[in-house]
Parts: sequence; structure tokens; C-alpha cells
Amino acid sequence: MILKKRRLRRDPDVASLKIALMGNPNSGKSTLFNALTGMNQQTGNYPGVTVERRTGEAVLEDESGKSAFLSFLDLPGTYSIYPKTLDEEVCYKVLCDPNDSDHPDAVLVVADSTNLRRSLFLTTQIIDLGIPCVLVLNMIDFARLRGLEIDIQKLSQLLGIPVVTTNARKKVGIDNLKKTILHELHDPAKTFLDIGNFAPSEMLKTVQDMYPGETAYGAFQLINNQTGVSHFELKPYNKAEIKKLITRHHFEKHKIQSNETIARYKAINEIVKECVSINEEEKKKSLTARVDKILTHKTWGYVFFLIILFVIFQSIFLIAKYPMNAIEFCFVKVSEVGQKVLPPGQFASLLINGILAGLSGVVVFVPQIALLFAFIAVLEDTGYMARASFLMDKLMRPLGLNGRSVIPLMSGMACAVPAIMGTRTIPNWKERLTTIMVTPLMSCSARLPVYTLLIALVIPSTHNYGYFNLQGLVLMGLYLLGFVSALGAAFVIKMLIKSKEKSYFMMEMPLYRVPKVSVIGLTICQKSFIFLRDAGKVIIAISVILWVMASHGPPSKMAAVETAYNSPDSAKKYSPQQIQSFIAAGKLKESYAGNAGRWIEPAIKPLGFDWKIGIALITSFAAREVFVGTMATLYSADGADNSLSVREKMAAAINPETGKKEYTVATGFSLMLFYAFAMQCMSTLAVVYRETRSIKWPIIQFLYMGCLAWLASFLVYNLVK
Repeated sequence: MILKKRRLRRDPDVASLKIALMGNPNSGKSTLFNALTGMNQQTGNYPGVTVERRTGEAVLEDESGKSAFLSFLDLPGTYSIYPKTLDEEVCYKVLCDPNDSDHPDAVLVVADSTNLRRSLFLTTQIIDLGIPCVLVLNMIDFARLRGLEIDIQKLSQLLGIPVVTTNARKKVGIDNLKKTILHELHDPAKTFLDIGNFAPSEMLKTVQDMYPGETAYGAFQLINNQTGVSHFELKPYNKAEIKKLITRHHFEKHKIQSNETIARYKAINEIVKECVSINEEEKKKSLTARVDKILTHKTWGYVFFLIILFVIFQSIFLIAKYPMNAIEFCFVKVSEVGQKVLPPGQFASLLINGILAGLSGVVVFVPQIALLFAFIAVLEDTGYMARASFLMDKLMRPLGLNGRSVIPLMSGMACAVPAIMGTRTIPNWKERLTTIMVTPLMSCSARLPVYTLLIALVIPSTHNYGYFNLQGLVLMGLYLLGFVSALGAAFVIKMLIKSKEKSYFMMEMPLYRVPKVSVIGLTICQKSFIFLRDAGKVIIAISVILWVMASHGPPSKMAAVETAYNSPDSAKKYSPQQIQSFIAAGKLKESYAGNAGRWIEPAIKPLGFDWKIGIALITSFAAREVFVGTMATLYSADGADNSLSVREKMAAAINPETGKKEYTVATGFSLMLFYAFAMQCMSTLAVVYRETRSIKWPIIQFLYMGCLAWLASFLVYNLVK
């Protein structure tokens, strides 16, 4: 690999630039990315790793007619280019390998204006790499509210790069930033820190000769990180030469890093003294400081956290029931029209009893899922999620986790897959593995349709006490159960896995902000669409397969059902409509799906489950929300009235052995607990395998969660019944 000199392309015929956005976590980097690219974005993973990769495009043009096509890359948040986590490794490789497909022509370093000192550390490292960059002082309005005044011109002069102020949330300063990108991008005017004062100059010069055009600081990074970055490979002979240099010059990596960091911050402190003035009176009046006294209090902080959860789950039932009823009504009417318009036959049955019934069971829950995503987005956008991490650190550390685990766990309430991918920010391998292993115990949005359906079946909706709703309390209890179970499982894993690796927790506390409605709306639309798209594809496929299995069976047994109910005796006892219903129910039981359900029935009968639930347990392994679609398809296939919703069909189901309702309180709670604990998600197991790079951990996870689910369901069913 030959490292080429980093120079901004200035050929007037070249009208495109690749711009990377970098910054500390919570600096507003992603908000600025959204402001620059709008809806023109794509999300994926970096090649070979599960780190999320966001790219976007924009065309800039000024009054003079000068234009440029810009490709933006939103790099993961990082505090420096010293890679300690998978996120930081990606940032390091993209910046320090010009042959990388994502290597940028320039960098926008997004800084939190309220904490300039910390942001300047990363900025000065990029300056010393010789990469053209612009320092973007974001959230400048909050800095002024805290009494901070920043001399932009002096800061630009001292750093040798352009400096621009913005408020990305309100899109203030974006036009000025675009003009700067078009007209003022250039190589840094000077080096910020002479790395030759810390590392042997002869050693740096030798590495620079190996890689023509490399800066001294770039050579230092190659030496410093050549053994510590799993995704950055040097040519073998050069790697061997660098190892020889390290031995010959007695290169002490951690000592030099420490000395450089101290010197860098010393120089940064001098710049901050010159460029930033602080009005202490305004700082004391800061809303953030006053609110934090309550929200991060050692007692009231936890109380407030529980109140937030209570409001979320009460609202999910109270607010969502109106659009849910409307969606349910629409599907029932479409089904009725379909039965009247379509000619009777296999196609009509597949469309109405298969695909439409399966989809209705999931689409109806989109309002609740959208609300859940909205609340999570609000917590992140206001800055409260970082406080929750700080608050929970003391609680989690004795259990084998730390405050960084809170965000993946809370994100697990939406979906375990990105939550597990989010654990890459945890530098301690044991804590990261523990978080991965327990995150699926958090109740995700895929469980929400199952919980909602079962709660509606066994918990009366009439039990309301003002804003207090019994159904909402039960839902909150299930989510808290997942959280408590995750902590308990983490403690057990801590006892079983031994590690001497030290742990630390450092997180930037962002200012409190009023949530941006457009950002929340965009999040809700994107997440809901992804849920519908991903769940819809699986549900349609499974609904078709399930309809075939539920509508067909061994010919002899299916014929026997027809013969049994088409007898003269049956005609005397029952009406034609009842006979058709009995035939449909009998055929379902003797179908291929019915046989599969009855095959596993002995294992699940102690939990209060019948063969229909057994079928749903099998199909919902693809995705938990498929449970609802499966039940809708099964109860449509057995001849139930299609003018009823799936909840009404299940509520009317009778147990043939007892003559009582199929879904009792005991059965309902048993099924809820099974889904609360069981690993019913192939996608989650796949991402656990990718993140741990071992088949051992997903197998262990599947087995321990399955055993926990069976035992919990068995106990609650036998206690409650």
C-alpha cells in the first residue's frame, strides 16, 4: 500500500468532493449531516464490519455559478483517532489509508461549542495528519446561553483552518458552511504539534520514506497503531520493518501517547484562554445545570426515570387505541368486500385468509410502534439518554456492565439488532460480550404486537383510573421485567466469565434541548417504514406458506373430515353454516400445519399452550411479530367469522377439552412471559454471531433464553390457573 500525499483536488474540471463528518459523540454531527443531505441518504455497513455507514449527497452552487457535487460520509462519533473500539478503528482506517474507498478529500470536524476544549483534541489530530478540514462550531446558541463567547477569527488564525459557527437543528449557518466548502477548503496552514518532540525523528523519517508523502504525524500513527487495529493491514515487509524500528528505538507506545496527549491539551488550553471568554453569572443560570441537580440525583433521578417509563407505556395504550381501531376496521371491511367480490376458490382464500389476515395482524400495531420510536427519539434528542447512562452506571457496574451499556439496552426496546451493533462503543470485551448476551431480554418493538394482543385478551380495558390504565401498567411491568432479567443475567455472566481487563466510563453530557419536530417525524417515518418493510416481507412469505400448510393435508384424513360432517345425521343437528365451520376446523387440525403443531404440543401443553400456539411459536422464530399474523391466518383458516378482528376471534375461541375459553388469564400471562424471555428472532442470532465472530455465543444465548422462557411460563401458568 503506497500512501499518497493528501491534497484537495483543485482541478476545475473535477466537480466532486468526498467530505467526511467527524466529531465527539453528542456534538450534533448527525444532525448537521441531515441538514446538509436532506433525504438523499443511504445506510449500510463498512466492508467487513458491522459498523453502520451513512452516506449522503448534495450539490452546492453559489451566486457566481461555481458548483460542486459533494458526497458526505457520517463517521462514527469518536474523541480521538487512537482506536480503542471498533467505531474508532473505522475512523482511523478511513482517515489514515488514502487507498480506502471512503478516504475523504476533506473533513468537517463538528464540535460542541459548549465544550470546545475536548473537541479541539480530535481537530488538532486531523490538522497534524495534513487533511484539509473545517472546524464547525455547532450548537453556538447553547454556548451563548451558557455565557460563552468565542472569537472565531482568532481561533481560525491560531489553528490555521477555516472555522464556521452553526446551529444544525435550526439550520442556522448552513449556507455559510456551504460557501466555506466551495471557496475556503485548503490544507492546514501549519502543524499544531511537532510529534518529533515525542517520537524519535529518525524513526519517523524512516517510515515517511517507506510511505512517500506521509506527514510526520501520519507516520507516527502508523507506528503507534500498526499492531492494534484489526481492520488495517500494512504490507508484510513494511510491517516487519516497522516492528524492527520499534525494537531498535525502544518505542514505548503508551508513554508517548500519554506525553503527546498532555502536550496537546496544554496547547489547546492556551488557545481556549485566548479565544473563549466565560460569563460565570450566565453559566450559573444555565437551565442544564439546574435540571441536572434533579434528573441525576442519587434518589430522585431513579424516581424520574420510572415516571418517564410509566408515561411512555400508559400513552402507548391510551393514544394508540384510536388509530388502531380505525386500521382494524379498515381491514375487516376490506376482507368483507373481498369475500363478496372475489369468486370462491383457492385464490380468494389465499388472498383473504392468508396474506390479508397475516398483514392485518401486524399493520394494526404500527401506531403503538411509532409511538415507542417517537418516545425513544425524544429521549435521545433532548439529551436525557446520556443522563440515564450516567445514572445507571453505579447500578450496572457491580453486575458486570457499565454506563455505556444503557444505550444499547434502551435501544433494545426498539430493536435488538442495531442495539447489539451499538455495543461496539464499549471498549471492555467482557462488558461488551455481557451486554450482547443480555440485550435480547429487553422487550423490543417486535414483542409489542404480541404483548398488546394478549393484554387486550386477558386484561379488561375498562379498568381505568384517570390516566392510570391497568393494561398500560401490565405492559410497563413486562418491559421492566425484561430490564431486571437483563441485569440478573449480566450478574450470572460476570460470575462465569473471568477477565482482568480494566473498565472505564466516560460520556459527554449534552445540553438539554427542545426536540426538533422534523427530526422526530423523520425518525418515526423511517423506523416505521423499516418495520413494515422488513416485517411485511417475512409475514407475506410465512402467511403464504402457512396458508398452504393449513389448507392442505394428507388426502385420506382430509376426506375423512368431509365424510364425517356431510352425513345425514349432521344435516339434522346442525345448520349448513355450522357444518362448514366444523369441516374447516377439522381440516385445519388434520392439515400439515396442524400436524406440526400437535407434534410439539406435548412439550408446550404444561405451559397452557395448544397446537395452534405451537404453530405460531415455530413461525415466529423468523420474527416475533409473526405470531400475530400466524394466529390471524389460523383463525381465518378454521372457518371463523371474517367480520371479526383477530383479537375477537381469539377471544371467542373455546378449548374443546374444558369447554371454557381458550385464552384464560393463566394462558395469556404464560404466553406473555414466554415471549418476554425466548430468543424468537433469527436476525438477532445472526448479528450476535457476526459481532462475536463465534457460533458458541448465539447457541448459548438461544439455549439459556429458551430454558428461562419455558420455566417462567410453566411457573406462572400453574400458579395462576
